[in-house]
Amino acid sequence: MLELDGISRSFDGRRVLDGISFSVEPGRLTGFVGSNGAGKTTTMRIILGVLAPDSGAVRWKGQTADREARRHFGYMPEERGLYPKMNPLDQLVFLARLHGVGAAEARRKAAELLEQLGLGERMKDKLESLSLGNQQRVQVAAALIHDPVLLVLDEPFSGLDPITVDTMTAILRTSAAGGVPVLFSSHQLDLVERICDDLVIVAGGGVVARGTVSELRHERAGARFRLVLGEDAGWLRDVPGLEVLDVDGRQALVELPDVSHDQQLLATAMQRGAVHEFSRVIPALADIYREVAK
Repeated sequence: MLELDGISRSFDGRRVLDGISFSVEPGRLTGFVGSNGAGKTTTMRIILGVLAPDSGAVRWKGQTADREARRHFGYMPEERGLYPKMNPLDQLVFLARLHGVGAAEARRKAAELLEQLGLGERMKDKLESLSLGNQQRVQVAAALIHDPVLLVLDEPFSGLDPITVDTMTAILRTSAAGGVPVLFSSHQLDLVERICDDLVIVAGGGVVARGTVSELRHERAGARFRLVLGEDAGWLRDVPGLEVLDVDGRQALVELPDVSHDQQLLATAMQRGAVHEFSRVIPALADIYREVAK
């Protein structure tokens, strides 16, 4: 397990990270979400040892993450760093050899990864001749080539088409299924909501929300309900203590002062006539993000 404990960092007197603390569990995909400048990339660089924190600690399996531990981490930076004149196969073999993988095994693993990523027919073409999406696939393969014990990916889905996103997601899920903790940042909140097990939201250099996607959605659901009635729902405006957020004919969106009042509202509605739907409205991740990252 990866643990961040009170990580702080300043640049030129400006506090960029202020006590960042969270963990990334083995075998789980953890989304790392925040606006530009929220501190995501700085946090990732500290995890990898590219930057040092001013205070706080990065721990791997309960011990301070040192250089030896970080040699076995896999990292995909937001700024791509592959060699445009080399072909994908040779680049991956080169990177695997830097991690101590034998020559024959490095070539086998590189070819296998490129096949999985749909680049089998392009593995000997120069990288610069590939589309940006395919170059992105090679960059992910570079993070995976040495069988990392932890994956840290900075915006791995940026600029990718839906098919490539599905391919990338399958690769990450396979890694997680093998017990690898996976941390990745993304601005695509619908994608994060769909594929993540856990979520960390940062704003202003600190963690403002964390937990499973389901936990966060239900914790912040409040007492908002949707009703579909058999008659016009305008009468709800006259119910004491009820805030009517929207009415459209027989449909209404309302907010109760407390969730425990839901049965009372339902009983009142049923006394008036047919109730076709009475459901609690659970917010989407995008709504939660807007609320906590203001």
